[in-house]
Amino acid sequence: MQVEEFLERSAERTPDKTALVCESQRLTYAQLEEGSNQIAHALIENGLQRWDRVVVYAPNCAETALAVFATLKAAGVFVLVNPTTKHDKLAYILNDCGATAVISTDHLMPTVLGAANDVPSLHTVLIAGASQGPLPSAPVGQRWLALATAMQGQPNQRCLSANIDVDLAALIYTSGSTGRPKGVMITHLNIVSAATSITTYLENTSEDIIINLLPLSFDYGLYQLLMAIKIGGTLVLESSFAYPYATIETLIRERITGFPIVPTICSILLQLKLENYSFPHLRYITNTAAALPVEHIRKLREIFPNVRLYSMYGLTECKRVSYLPPDQIDHRPESIGRGMPNEEVYIVNEQGQRVPPGVAGELVVRGSNVMKGYWGLPEETEKVLRPGPFGNEKVLYTGDLFRADEDGYLYFVGRRDDIIKTRGEKVSPREIEDLLHGHPKVAEAAVVGLPDPVLGNAICAYVSLKAGAKADERELLAFCAEHLEDFMIPKLVRFMQTLPKSANGKIAKRELIAEDVKTCSGVLS
Repeated sequence: MQVEEFLERSAERTPDKTALVCESQRLTYAQLEEGSNQIAHALIENGLQRWDRVVVYAPNCAETALAVFATLKAAGVFVLVNPTTKHDKLAYILNDCGATAVISTDHLMPTVLGAANDVPSLHTVLIAGASQGPLPSAPVGQRWLALATAMQGQPNQRCLSANIDVDLAALIYTSGSTGRPKGVMITHLNIVSAATSITTYLENTSEDIIINLLPLSFDYGLYQLLMAIKIGGTLVLESSFAYPYATIETLIRERITGFPIVPTICSILLQLKLENYSFPHLRYITNTAAALPVEHIRKLREIFPNVRLYSMYGLTECKRVSYLPPDQIDHRPESIGRGMPNEEVYIVNEQGQRVPPGVAGELVVRGSNVMKGYWGLPEETEKVLRPGPFGNEKVLYTGDLFRADEDGYLYFVGRRDDIIKTRGEKVSPREIEDLLHGHPKVAEAAVVGLPDPVLGNAICAYVSLKAGAKADERELLAFCAEHLEDFMIPKLVRFMQTLPKSANGKIAKRELIAEDVKTCSGVLS
């Protein structure tokens, strides 16, 4: 099965049903199918070949959804890029994947133009929202068209794609250890497998109405689109969580049943006054990107007592790894669950041997959801895709440290490269962050290690406080001293109005470290 069949089958079953809500736009399945067919034919007419990469550089909008399915229908590979990406990084991605086409929007056109000047492979740029006709100032060898112009006269019929399920469907760029983003190669089989497993444990049906506040360039956001279309549901596409109470009104007005969040959204939710709101249609909330602090889980359960809360864990290289069944959330709030359907997970030591319950080690993932590799990076691929227990298969070494209990439930210990070595001891930042999140005045916390000539690494906690709260370093250090071993107590507490975030909502620890190193050379005494 190919991913574009999600749309084609749902359009056949319920052509007049609303598939996508985006601001004032409401597209039915028939309209989504027709529009993506027309764009697919336009791409082929303008030279797109099988397996060519199409970069979709656009915000959360109807055109982005259309472009994803159009690329697949034309047997291409879609590459979603966050619209806040600057032209130098965009140029890197375009050249790295050898993009032949770009689909973007009129307000992003200057950035595309700045990036496209030195991309030899690029020959077609389609701009949504632009005026009719060819666009001015296109680089030599490139054809720039308004998307509406390119779609005019194109047939509403499916392209006969020659792709099979092991062919690439997408490249998803993720941060690399070298500072350059890496293209994660995702096949049709990977997406179909992951989407099937996730919709199975979420018990999704065509009656579900799912809101998405996350960038479609973030795989968690992308899968809200793919899974909603797969089940024949409705996706309400929002640009962000910038206006929380407006989002709350949308949840009620649109009768939302599924609400995917990340910890930063949770932190904002917990500071809202929601006593006078009710959510009778909301069936489930999911969280991934980073684990929720136990205190946040407890408060969410108080606000949404009749809503199923799914704690989940995943990474771009395999989409999703595990989920905690909602009936376990009050019993094992620290756990991120067990492996999802049609997948095997296990924990190994440094010699690659499986470890018993209670022993920490690296998590390994085996299943058809595991990526094909990193685009153009065979050595990087070999580091994480290693021989599995059977035949010539490859399994994914996640680089994340976990332990499991006797029942097989997983507990995150930390990233292998995040573990702080201080005073000769190994410290998991997660343990300190969880404690700080339990302080009544703390909204968000992030813990990192900074180079120190005596300690090896000094533990530094970055904290933002709840609105109206006041606290000083001494108060938080005393709180840590009450609950932590001596070597785990932070040496420094830095207060910030907000902690820097990546595009997918994770706290950007590298930015915190870089700023400290820049200001104090990373040496603390």
